[in-house]
Amino acid sequence: MEMINAIGRRKAAVARVYLTQGTGNILINGKTVAEYFPQTHIQPKVTDPFATVEIDSKIYDIKVNVDGGGYKGQAEAIRMAISRALVKLNEDFRSPLKSQKFLSRDARVVERKKYGKPKARKSFQFSKR
Repeated sequence: MEMINAIGRRKAAVARVYLTQGTGNILINGKTVAEYFPQTHIQPKVTDPFATVEIDSKIYDIKVNVDGGGYKGQAEAIRMAISRALVKLNEDFRSPLKSQKFLSRDARVVERKKYGKPKARKSFQFSKR
């Protein structure tokens, strides 16, 4: 099997995933998943695509380059990239991954701050006199 690469995005995070035949190592920016995401509730997001298509993640080695955004956005960008790589590997995986919404880009981003306001929409207290 040759190397399959895919890209995933979420908020400001961009993840590039390289999927190869291997022993189940997942390296994110040179670190393991547990080292890179010490929060235990974020770690399963990375391996969710494998559980969805019911294949063992120990068959493949995954190398991830991710930057931008926060830890949750990065985890969801990695999840999207792994899902896209699995679809490139086998087209039958598309429907279960699509039903879980792992293949759709979540385009919600933080709204910019406007001038004359303390935040994007919040206004200063109104005083009539």
